[in-house]
Amino acid sequence: MNRFSQSDGSGNEQSDTDTDRVLGLCMLRHGSQLPQLPSVMPELMSSTDDRSTSSLQTAPEAESPFAHPDRAAFEAHLARSSYGRFTLTEAVRPGWHAGVVPQEGYRFDTYADPQTRARLPAIIAAVSKERLFETFIDLLEPLGDSCDVVLESSHDKKSQDRQEFVRESMERLVLESLLWDFEDLLTNDGCTGIAIMHPKLPMEVQLDEHKLLIVYAPSRAPFSSVLEAGGLPRDDQMQVISQGEHLHTSHSRYSREFSRLRHRLGAE
Repeated sequence: MNRFSQSDGSGNEQSDTDTDRVLGLCMLRHGSQLPQLPSVMPELMSSTDDRSTSSLQTAPEAESPFAHPDRAAFEAHLARSSYGRFTLTEAVRPGWHAGVVPQEGYRFDTYADPQTRARLPAIIAAVSKERLFETFIDLLEPLGDSCDVVLESSHDKKSQDRQEFVRESMERLVLESLLWDFEDLLTNDGCTGIAIMHPKLPMEVQLDEHKLLIVYAPSRAPFSSVLEAGGLPRDDQMQVISQGEHLHTSHSRYSREFSRLRHRLGAE
């Protein structure tokens, strides 16, 4: 089974082991960082049941009028889900001071294997909430009739690594039907990610914790055609939310839903 990490535009894989920090009541997360991250940015996560802002703690920043908003301003920022025509899911918000302004679109990128230096074409897409999950499902068709599945979780506050659970050789149409039952979890939980892979070829579609769509495949054409059909513009200079300061949100009910999904998939 082939797994791929997100890469930078020059083909040099970047790990966010150091850049993706969770503060306060939350866990330290490890993973991979999307391309062209300009500098180290703090990432905050709320794991409360009621999305209360009291559990969000600001990271140390240079003093400025924008670094420490008052509570009302910060709550208004967290409550904002729409940026023009783009609507965020509940899973993530741009940071107060140095966040990327969300926008719809996709860009071409490249994955470079850190050992072999082999390169694989990639696509990174940001899709508005109303059609994010449907677009994700549409991107699975080029993978064929049978798929492997990897569920990713960072719900466990005691773990410093994302947990992965694998189900191999699942009929794609059966999988799609099951995933629709868990649309809320996969769309709105900032601690859940999923990757669907071709069982033999180096092809993978991810819906990650930032609710970005990431594709790895020798040919990008079948996947970019799906995005173009959905009206997404291509912009190879586009930045996505994980490239700046941002905040993840989760709930205890999503941890339970994740366990249900894992059980129904038979993922180990």
